[in-house]
This record gives sequence, C-alpha cells and structure tokens, in this order.
Amino acid sequence: MSIKEMIQDHPAVGADYTEELGEAVKHAMYCAAIASSCVDACNAEEGDMSECIRKCSDASDICQAVSTVAGRRTHGNTAVIKSLLEACILACKVCAEECDKHENPHCQRCARMCHEVVEDCVKARDAMLDAA
Repeated sequence: MSIKEMIQDHPAVGADYTEELGEAVKHAMYCAAIASSCVDACNAEEGDMSECIRKCSDASDICQAVSTVAGRRTHGNTAVIKSLLEACILACKVCAEECDKHENPHCQRCARMCHEVVEDCVKARDAMLDAA
C-alpha cells in the first residue's frame, strides 16, 4: 500500500492530486521516523548532542504534521498545507545543517533524508501555487 495511492484515490481529490504533494507526504512520513530515530541515537552518543536532538525533534514533529495534514484531502485546507510545507522546509534545512556537522552514520542518514524532504516540499509547494 502506498500513501501516494491512498491520497490519489481519495474521492475528494480528483484532478487536484499532484505527484509532488504525494511524494512530499511520503517522504515527510519517512523523515519523521528517521529524525526521531536520530534523536534516540544522539541520546546514546558521547558528548553534548542536545542541539542536534532539539533540531531533529522539531523536524520530526513538523514532518509528522505535514504527512498528517497534507494527507487529509476532504475540504483541502490549501493555505494550511502550504504553511506547513514552508515550516517543514525550514525545519529540515536546520536539522540537516546540524546533522551534517556530525560524522556518525545516523546523523548522516538523517541529514540526507532532510535534504530530500526539503526538495520534495519545495516542489509540492510550487506545484500547489501553480495549481491555485
């Protein structure tokens, strides 16, 4: 089962479906889990990882909000979805910048996922603006 297919098959979506938004929702779900896992791994690292923990936690929560809100399409609240995409872009950029500073594998994986989500959210936001 695919979240993209679930959104696309929603009876209220119809021609309003964009591949870009579907991809952003899917990757935001993944990023929420990966950033949350990075938080847990940072807790096991030596030294002060508190800044990374905070930034990963914020990215995880905002990604989860994107995947939840943008996945609901009945009476699609486009303004809120766009604002969440903007917040997700910022949170994931900040998280990626922090994780890029650390050489451990979990931070590197989290940074890569965040970079991907930034690209996806920009594409989704721009596609929504074009469609509006």
